[in-house]
Amino acid sequence: MPSKKRTGAAAGGLSKSTNNTPLLLHQPQPCFEGENLSDFLKSIQREIESAKALEPALPYKFWIKQQFAVGVNEVTRVLERMPPNRGTKISSEEHIRTDADGKAPSVCLQAILASDCNPRWLTKHLPALAASRNVPLISVKDRKEGSLRLGELIKLKTAIAIGIKAKGSAVNQLIKEVLDDRVDRIEA
Repeated sequence: MPSKKRTGAAAGGLSKSTNNTPLLLHQPQPCFEGENLSDFLKSIQREIESAKALEPALPYKFWIKQQFAVGVNEVTRVLERMPPNRGTKISSEEHIRTDADGKAPSVCLQAILASDCNPRWLTKHLPALAASRNVPLISVKDRKEGSLRLGELIKLKTAIAIGIKAKGSAVNQLIKEVLDDRVDRIEA
Protein backbone atom coordinates (compact mmCIF):
# COMPACT_ATOMS: atom_id res chain seq x y z
CA MET A 1 0.00 0.00 0.00
CA PRO A 2 1.56 3.35 -0.97
CA SER A 3 2.25 5.72 1.87
CA LYS A 4 0.79 9.20 1.88
CA LYS A 5 3.24 12.07 2.05
CA ARG A 6 2.42 14.53 4.81
CA THR A 7 2.91 18.19 4.10
CA GLY A 8 2.36 21.44 5.93
CA ALA A 9 1.35 21.50 9.57
CA ALA A 10 0.72 17.75 9.69
CA ALA A 11 4.39 17.13 8.88
CA GLY A 12 5.50 19.61 11.52
CA GLY A 13 6.46 22.21 8.96
CA LEU A 14 5.04 25.58 8.11
CA SER A 15 1.41 26.50 8.02
CA LYS A 16 -0.13 29.16 5.79
CA SER A 17 -2.19 31.97 7.22
CA THR A 18 -5.06 33.61 5.34
CA ASN A 19 -2.76 36.25 3.84
CA ASN A 20 -0.39 33.53 2.53
CA THR A 21 2.41 34.36 4.93
CA PRO A 22 3.93 31.29 6.55
CA LEU A 23 3.52 30.72 10.26
CA LEU A 24 6.18 28.88 12.16
CA LEU A 25 4.39 26.36 14.35
CA HIS A 26 7.27 25.71 16.74
CA GLN A 27 8.00 29.11 18.25
CA PRO A 28 10.23 29.54 21.30
CA GLN A 29 8.41 28.49 24.45
CA PRO A 30 8.81 29.96 27.91
CA CYS A 31 10.59 27.48 30.14
CA PHE A 32 10.88 27.49 33.92
CA GLU A 33 13.39 25.47 35.91
CA GLY A 34 15.25 25.70 39.20
CA GLU A 35 14.59 28.73 41.39
CA ASN A 36 12.51 30.47 38.68
CA LEU A 37 10.22 27.44 38.59
CA SER A 38 9.75 27.47 42.36
CA ASP A 39 8.89 31.19 42.37
CA PHE A 40 6.54 30.78 39.39
CA LEU A 41 4.65 27.85 40.93
CA LYS A 42 4.39 29.58 44.33
CA SER A 43 2.89 32.68 42.72
CA ILE A 44 0.38 30.56 40.79
CA GLN A 45 -0.50 28.67 44.00
CA ARG A 46 -1.12 31.97 45.83
CA GLU A 47 -3.39 33.21 43.03
CA ILE A 48 -5.30 29.92 42.96
CA GLU A 49 -5.90 30.06 46.71
CA SER A 50 -6.99 33.71 46.64
CA ALA A 51 -9.28 33.17 43.62
CA LYS A 52 -10.86 30.11 45.26
CA ALA A 53 -11.43 32.10 48.46
CA LEU A 54 -13.67 34.44 46.46
CA GLU A 55 -16.02 31.52 45.65
CA PRO A 56 -16.23 29.51 48.90
CA ALA A 57 -19.62 27.93 48.14
CA LEU A 58 -18.33 25.95 45.17
CA PRO A 59 -16.55 22.66 46.03
CA TYR A 60 -12.83 22.73 45.24
CA LYS A 61 -12.89 20.03 42.54
CA PHE A 62 -15.72 21.73 40.65
CA TRP A 63 -13.94 25.07 40.86
CA ILE A 64 -10.74 23.50 39.49
CA LYS A 65 -12.69 22.01 36.55
CA GLN A 66 -14.07 25.48 35.74
CA GLN A 67 -10.65 27.15 35.81
CA PHE A 68 -8.31 24.48 34.40
CA ALA A 69 -8.14 21.65 31.89
CA VAL A 70 -6.27 18.96 33.82
CA GLY A 71 -4.31 16.22 32.07
CA VAL A 72 -3.01 15.68 28.57
CA ASN A 73 -6.32 14.28 27.27
CA GLU A 74 -8.44 17.17 28.50
CA VAL A 75 -5.93 19.81 27.34
CA THR A 76 -5.85 18.17 23.90
CA ARG A 77 -9.65 18.01 23.76
CA VAL A 78 -10.03 21.71 24.59
CA LEU A 79 -7.33 22.70 22.07
CA GLU A 80 -8.97 20.65 19.32
CA ARG A 81 -12.33 22.33 20.00
CA MET A 82 -10.79 25.80 19.74
CA PRO A 83 -10.89 27.30 16.24
CA PRO A 84 -7.55 27.26 14.44
CA ASN A 85 -5.78 30.57 14.33
CA ARG A 86 -5.32 32.30 11.01
CA GLY A 87 -2.04 34.08 11.72
CA THR A 88 -3.13 36.83 14.07
CA LYS A 89 -2.15 37.12 17.69
CA ILE A 90 -5.09 36.53 20.04
CA SER A 91 -5.15 38.20 23.42
CA SER A 92 -6.52 36.39 26.45
CA GLU A 93 -9.63 38.59 26.39
CA GLU A 94 -10.39 37.50 22.82
CA HIS A 95 -10.19 33.82 23.82
CA ILE A 96 -13.47 34.29 25.71
CA ARG A 97 -16.11 34.25 23.01
CA THR A 98 -19.64 33.05 22.42
CA ASP A 99 -20.89 30.77 19.69
CA ALA A 100 -22.61 32.23 16.63
CA ASP A 101 -25.93 31.01 18.02
CA GLY A 102 -25.44 33.09 21.15
CA LYS A 103 -25.19 29.92 23.25
CA ALA A 104 -22.77 29.32 26.08
CA PRO A 105 -19.23 30.52 25.45
CA SER A 106 -16.80 28.02 24.04
CA VAL A 107 -13.89 27.11 26.28
CA CYS A 108 -10.52 28.53 25.26
CA LEU A 109 -7.14 28.17 26.88
CA GLN A 110 -4.95 31.11 27.79
CA ALA A 111 -1.81 29.00 28.32
CA ILE A 112 -0.66 25.45 28.93
CA LEU A 113 1.73 24.30 31.64
CA ALA A 114 3.42 21.07 30.58
CA SER A 115 6.11 19.00 32.26
CA ASP A 116 8.56 16.55 30.79
CA CYS A 117 7.34 13.00 30.85
CA ASN A 118 8.45 9.56 29.89
CA PRO A 119 7.45 8.33 27.31
CA ARG A 120 7.74 11.62 25.43
CA TRP A 121 5.04 10.71 22.88
CA LEU A 122 2.40 11.47 25.53
CA THR A 123 2.99 15.21 25.08
CA LYS A 124 4.74 15.32 21.70
CA HIS A 125 1.63 16.69 19.95
CA LEU A 126 1.02 19.58 22.37
CA PRO A 127 3.55 22.15 21.03
CA ALA A 128 2.25 21.99 17.45
CA LEU A 129 -1.41 21.93 18.50
CA ALA A 130 -0.94 24.83 20.91
CA ALA A 131 0.96 26.86 18.31
CA SER A 132 -1.79 26.32 15.74
CA ARG A 133 -4.25 27.88 18.23
CA ASN A 134 -1.80 30.62 19.39
CA VAL A 135 -1.86 29.27 22.93
CA PRO A 136 1.51 29.61 24.67
CA LEU A 137 3.04 26.43 26.06
CA ILE A 138 5.04 26.97 29.24
CA SER A 139 7.51 24.15 29.89
CA VAL A 140 8.12 23.04 33.46
CA LYS A 141 11.50 21.33 33.75
CA ASP A 142 12.36 19.79 37.10
CA ARG A 143 14.29 16.61 36.38
CA LYS A 144 11.72 13.90 37.01
CA GLU A 145 9.49 15.84 39.41
CA GLY A 146 7.76 18.26 37.00
CA SER A 147 4.50 16.35 36.97
CA LEU A 148 4.53 16.13 40.77
CA ARG A 149 5.00 19.89 41.07
CA LEU A 150 2.18 20.59 38.60
CA GLY A 151 -0.06 18.17 40.50
CA GLU A 152 0.60 20.06 43.74
CA LEU A 153 -0.90 23.20 42.16
CA ILE A 154 -4.31 21.60 41.90
CA LYS A 155 -4.06 19.18 44.82
CA LEU A 156 -3.54 16.04 42.76
CA LYS A 157 -0.72 13.53 42.93
CA THR A 158 0.58 14.28 39.40
CA ALA A 159 -0.39 16.26 36.32
CA ILE A 160 1.62 16.19 33.09
CA ALA A 161 -0.30 19.10 31.55
CA ILE A 162 -2.59 21.81 32.89
CA GLY A 163 -4.47 24.13 30.58
CA ILE A 164 -5.40 27.49 32.08
CA LYS A 165 -8.85 28.44 30.82
CA ALA A 166 -9.39 32.08 29.84
CA LYS A 167 -11.89 33.11 32.52
CA GLY A 168 -10.63 36.57 33.52
CA SER A 169 -9.46 35.40 36.95
CA ALA A 170 -6.44 36.43 39.02
CA VAL A 171 -4.61 33.36 37.70
CA ASN A 172 -5.22 34.59 34.14
CA GLN A 173 -3.83 38.01 35.06
CA LEU A 174 -0.68 36.42 36.54
CA ILE A 175 -0.11 34.27 33.46
CA LYS A 176 -0.60 37.29 31.21
CA GLU A 177 2.01 39.25 33.19
CA VAL A 178 4.47 36.33 33.07
CA LEU A 179 4.04 35.89 29.32
CA ASP A 180 4.32 39.63 28.65
CA ASP A 181 7.47 39.76 30.78
CA ARG A 182 8.98 36.82 28.86
CA VAL A 183 8.16 38.48 25.50
CA ASP A 184 9.79 41.72 26.68
CA ARG A 185 12.96 39.81 27.68
CA ILE A 186 13.11 38.04 24.30
CA GLU A 187 12.64 41.25 22.35
CA ALA A 188 15.29 43.12 24.39
